[in-house]
Amino acid sequence: MLVDTSDGVRLAVHDLGGSDRALLWCHATGFHGRVWRALARRLSDRHSWALDFRGHGQSTPPVSGHFGWDGFADDVLATVDALAAAGVDVDGISGAGHSKGGAALLLAEARRPGTFGALWLYEPVVFPPDGARPAGDNPLAAGARARRRWFPSLEAAEANFAGKPPMDAFDPEVRADYVRFGFRPAGATEVGPDDGARDAGREGSGSGVVLCCAPEHEARVYEAGSRHGAWDVLGDVRCPVTVVRGRIGEAGPAHVAEAVAGRLPAGRLEVHDELGHFGPLEDPVTMAASVEAALGEAGRSAA
Repeated sequence: MLVDTSDGVRLAVHDLGGSDRALLWCHATGFHGRVWRALARRLSDRHSWALDFRGHGQSTPPVSGHFGWDGFADDVLATVDALAAAGVDVDGISGAGHSKGGAALLLAEARRPGTFGALWLYEPVVFPPDGARPAGDNPLAAGARARRRWFPSLEAAEANFAGKPPMDAFDPEVRADYVRFGFRPAGATEVGPDDGARDAGREGSGSGVVLCCAPEHEARVYEAGSRHGAWDVLGDVRCPVTVVRGRIGEAGPAHVAEAVAGRLPAGRLEVHDELGHFGPLEDPVTMAASVEAALGEAGRSAA
């Protein structure tokens, strides 16, 4: 399904199967909707849908080149509206989000209360104003801009990611889906020294594959990540919300997960110290069970 949203963006929305109650999956920065397939197939009693956020996967980037996070909330709401127009029962639809995807769900529900019946959020990127990143270079943005974009084949890309953090810790099925749906054939004008062509001596050849999410777009998402204001509207999110965190390591959303849950009127915290920030992609079995339990409990509470 293709869905038009703000700033000239056309979203790709994927039907991940299942039946009965609708569930919308929202991915983290740099990923795409179909990394959720391994979780979705374990929740067959829910009809799972996943969007590729603007500039990710098969979705187009914003015409303005601006990646403010309110735009990701636009993407969520446009997807829900498109599903309703297609005949999907979205009354009380549930949402599951990881990192930026979790923040987008919170922004969407705060803007239009009652859109979601319940939310499950793994380490949503929501920081208090005094926890915003300092001015200057953003290390995540710098890392994104340095990211290798080009590989000679999908197999080479997967082997590369399997051999180093953080993706060496990913479930193999999830990692394979990330590569399978996160790359596209390279165009001759896209392959240059900064895209890794130097590694194979094929600059400008048009062979191989490139990341669908351009490193520059990913970097701009990170740069806008401390300015979205979700912290200030958490009190407007009144549906049941399960905030899940992994172990607390370096500065990141795990540090503030308890505070986020505490500011939500119907928030609760769930802890998985055995997992890192990419927990849903590391252990889809455990995380699918967490989603099922959280959303099932929310449904029983609402009944």
